[in-house]
Amino acid sequence: MIIIKIGGGRDVNLKGVVQDLATLTERFIIVHGANAVRDEIAAKMGYPTRSVTSVSGYASVLSDEKAIDAIMMGYAGIQNKRLVELCQQRGINAVGLSGIDGKLVQGSRNKGIRVRQNEKTIMMRDFSGKPKQINQELIALLLDHGYVPVICIPIIDENNVAINSENDDIVAVLQETLHADTVIQLIEAPGFMDDIKDDNSLVPSITRAELDAREAQVEGRMKRKMLALKKLMENGAARVIIGDGRVDHPVQDALSGKGTIIQ
Repeated sequence: MIIIKIGGGRDVNLKGVVQDLATLTERFIIVHGANAVRDEIAAKMGYPTRSVTSVSGYASVLSDEKAIDAIMMGYAGIQNKRLVELCQQRGINAVGLSGIDGKLVQGSRNKGIRVRQNEKTIMMRDFSGKPKQINQELIALLLDHGYVPVICIPIIDENNVAINSENDDIVAVLQETLHADTVIQLIEAPGFMDDIKDDNSLVPSITRAELDAREAQVEGRMKRKMLALKKLMENGAARVIIGDGRVDHPVQDALSGKGTIIQ
């Protein structure tokens, strides 16, 4: 089992990703982002996307009701259905689902985010949370009948309310549930970079033992990503590949060893 996580940046080559996926013989599921589409929709709504950084240094999107509306339109709407459309054109019988459909991804809402504001620490509460479990019966039903799940946020909380969540965390729960041995993460960079501004600073491989040091090296959303990578390895993933989603053959390149391999 392979989990393919497709970043939501504007420059990710979705057609190339799906073209590669059509050649795979191993079972796979897709988890995708849509931050570029969401941000565009949010701006048109007059409620631009806002990010906050917790006192512990982790960055996240502030998810009020308007932000959830933009997520539903951008992720579960435009991006999900366009990706399913591309899959169908390549002979992949995809089914697009958000985490709230059939309670596919169930989570718990955050009690609040502790942030610094005007030299004070305050608690901000929004519609965001952590994924806790997967509707394994629904996933198995789809896979066993030849369908490929294409999954996105929002997920559903303990009160059956739609909430935002980090795709890296969702992938970690999926991997643990499905015992996927390989996770491919396709981003808008050649892989993990020592210097994000220098394309020649690619780190070709990272060992499990190095992940703590790498987490300390990065800031913002990358800190959260490194934390999720550690969880993937702790939960039994044999390898995680961070590959360039902008190239002609993103999946083939990743599987052939390009990008950053964590194992």
